[in-house]
Amino acid sequence: MHVLKVSSRSRSTAVAGAIAGVVRDHGRAEVQAIGAGAVNQAAKAVAIAISYLQTDGLDVVCIPAFIDVTIADQERTAIKFVIEPR
Repeated sequence: MHVLKVSSRSRSTAVAGAIAGVVRDHGRAEVQAIGAGAVNQAAKAVAIAISYLQTDGLDVVCIPAFIDVTIADQERTAIKFVIEPR
């Protein structure tokens, strides 16, 4: 599974293009974000990627979930978006 990590400084259109590319090549993508700004950028990117994929005739859904990740020996809670075909 390809995991795309999004920060608050990520450009949503660039992330959307990456999501669409991964879904086209591998059938599904996973996006992770920690923090309000990063989750905002990730959510916008997912919405844009869905529209990119719809123009290609791909019908996808986004499944959000909480996950625990370890960063610098600290447990953090992240939001995970899985984008896969319907």
